[in-house]
Amino acid sequence: MAAGNHSSITEFILLGLLPAVPHIQTLLFVLFLFIYLLTLLGNLLMMLVIHTDSSLHTPMYFFLGHLSFQDLFYSSVTEPKMLENLLSQRKAISVEGCLAQVFFVFATTGIEACLLSVMAYDRYAAICHPLLYGQVMSKQLCVRLVWGSWVVAFLDALINILLALHLDFCEAQTIHHYSCELPSLFPLSCSDVTTNFAMLLCSALLHAIGTCLLIFFSYARIVSTILSISSISGRSKAFSTCSSHLTAVILFYGSAILRYLLPTSGSPLELILSIQYSVVTPLVNPLIYSLKNKEVKAALRRTMLKYLQCLSTEEI
Repeated sequence: MAAGNHSSITEFILLGLLPAVPHIQTLLFVLFLFIYLLTLLGNLLMMLVIHTDSSLHTPMYFFLGHLSFQDLFYSSVTEPKMLENLLSQRKAISVEGCLAQVFFVFATTGIEACLLSVMAYDRYAAICHPLLYGQVMSKQLCVRLVWGSWVVAFLDALINILLALHLDFCEAQTIHHYSCELPSLFPLSCSDVTTNFAMLLCSALLHAIGTCLLIFFSYARIVSTILSISSISGRSKAFSTCSSHLTAVILFYGSAILRYLLPTSGSPLELILSIQYSVVTPLVNPLIYSLKNKEVKAALRRTMLKYLQCLSTEEI
């Protein structure tokens, strides 16, 4: 039987990033607060530009706007609690709060994977079937793909969290991490976690293999089409429309898949992988899509110009 359960174990201790050395914790707080504020600013600005600039009302930017909203949501699941713990002496989180965080981390990770695969399909349709692009990527289909991404990810997270609710936790309450993720709860449980681990593995493989296969086949056809273009400028232009998305895919998938497939040990590598996909990726996605995209940079300039003109008009 379990040494303790949800009624006796009321909280977990999150050890965080480094041992509780006050001046280091303060420096980390300042660093991650700056990153979080930049993440909020970058993604909000991206959403604003896409919404207000009519030249960006296309399927690609429709998906990018939803990716920015998802990154905003994603970073807000873990970073506020991490910032709170960096300043507190007792880095505790309630069992209920931990399970809620597990659910939303799992759901947002799944949404990100689904949206990136949908965006790969969009690039495939644009490059491989340019004449039919408007028909293939209709507004109705785009909306369904986005809603489908959210529904699939939340259902997957719900199934895993419902199984986790039945876990009995022992007296060991320490999580060697800065946030609650499902693999981190398994070593704390006195229950048999075979079913939970099998479901987690199936979910990870569903997102890793299912979405990765769509991305792989989309880019296989894209590369084939680009290589068939005779002019160098044509190839360069076609590739430039995919480079931002490909960079985002590598950053996210490279760390997220490894994090959920590697055994939980609380190692520095595990923390680095988690920071990569939960902190760094939401921060750099707006930068990747703005710095490497001429249309977004032009739209940003137009938006800022309109804002400055509105300010000058109000002053007059």
